[in-house]
Amino acid sequence: MRIRFTKMHGLGNDFVVLDAINQAFVPNGAQVRFLADRHFGVGCDQLLVVEPAQRPDADFRYRIFNADGGEVEQCGNGARCFVRFVHERGLTDKREIRVETKCGIIAPRLEDDGLVTVDMGVPRFSPGEIPFVAQEDAVKHQLEIAGHFIDISVVSMGNPHAVQVVDDVDAAPVDRDGPRIESHPRFPQRVNAGFMQAVGRHDIRLRVYERGAGETLACGTGACAAVVAGIRRGLLDSPVAVQTRGGQLTIAWSGAGSPVLMTGPAATVFEGEIDIPEDLQS
Repeated sequence: MRIRFTKMHGLGNDFVVLDAINQAFVPNGAQVRFLADRHFGVGCDQLLVVEPAQRPDADFRYRIFNADGGEVEQCGNGARCFVRFVHERGLTDKREIRVETKCGIIAPRLEDDGLVTVDMGVPRFSPGEIPFVAQEDAVKHQLEIAGHFIDISVVSMGNPHAVQVVDDVDAAPVDRDGPRIESHPRFPQRVNAGFMQAVGRHDIRLRVYERGAGETLACGTGACAAVVAGIRRGLLDSPVAVQTRGGQLTIAWSGAGSPVLMTGPAATVFEGEIDIPEDLQS
């Protein structure tokens, strides 16, 4: 089977994007892992699939698969690439679209300056909605990893995040503690682990160990979760410039009950075709 794909990225968080409207393709886990492989496939952090909407109030359906083959609920950097993709492919002429995801509707908008703003929805904090094993909602929770305790804030941006504040993001033990937090038993569906350094009231630096992908150069939902956690902790004021290893995002949140707005770039790298091996097609 031969499929067409587009390689895109948002601040270095890279994607293989598939048009499943004009070609019939529903990837299985093995196919996702093949396409995401940087040696034998195309290479990406996530695979994004553009499908026809299944709801009357949406323009498209958006499916996200991590490099390990698992389907996930949300991807902020991918959402920005999504709206640029459907414009560049002539699938819509709307500047703002409504996109159906596994966790609800999001609304990415292509700005006049080429950046993309995404209404990422209202953050949720209830442990049952993360999901996270805890007695009650709290701004901070203690989590034991490898015999020591860390303070985390748990936030759902449609996908689960655990954010901790660190003194120096460059020295943070992302490679060591990221996997431990991701697979901690108190997160029954695993979690994205964020390491946030507050530089000022409107500036943070951030690294994220993503569930199913490892550390990426940028994480859109992770940036949203970090800013929300920082505002709730009294460390930040909206809007906040989030400096990731891949570049800068701007996150705005006016408080409880309000949606998070994320603004940043999205870029197309190249287009191509690839043959899916026959032994992966069942």
